[in-house]
Amino acid sequence: MSRTGRVSRGTKETEVLVEIDLDGTGTVDIATGVGFYDHMLAQLGKHGSFDLTVKTTGDLYIDSHHTIEDTAIALGGAFRQALGDKAGIRRFADASVPLDEALAQVTVDIAGRPYLVHTEPEGMAPMIGPEYDTTMTRHILESFVANAGVCLHVHVPYGRNAHHIVEAQFKALARALRDAVAFDPKVHGIPSTKGAL
Repeated sequence: MSRTGRVSRGTKETEVLVEIDLDGTGTVDIATGVGFYDHMLAQLGKHGSFDLTVKTTGDLYIDSHHTIEDTAIALGGAFRQALGDKAGIRRFADASVPLDEALAQVTVDIAGRPYLVHTEPEGMAPMIGPEYDTTMTRHILESFVANAGVCLHVHVPYGRNAHHIVEAQFKALARALRDAVAFDPKVHGIPSTKGAL
């Protein structure tokens, strides 16, 4: 069974193409025009063992907000598409990832119901590089969750360096998603007493 998703999304602000294979090997081809965001999406594909292609052109002459947001929307949609009926998956997973002084803890439920809880240390630097507003991390997760239909809790209890704080979140998200979408030989059909996710 192929677990792939493809979303092509165009607006007056952006053109986005996202392709994902949940059973890939971590091969990534990312180009959004926002260097740090490319780096984070590459972490998601690599550490999730997802083959991930992302091609975005956006109105960067304004700022990076639309480019980042619309890419996350398409990513969530492609992820949901790739999940199919979710039969046989583990569904729940969690991962903790340290990056030097920072620690990120992520718990996920492939529930079909979008919900996000997100906490970061206070006083983070407002920008990483010239284009990545650190307040966008939460917005990326909000957009992904809403379109993927997952319940996601992301907690960074401590960290000083903004780059480390954000990157640890993407790596932990990748590992949690990788485990949640994996097939469990003990699971037969949809992993829910409701019979649907």
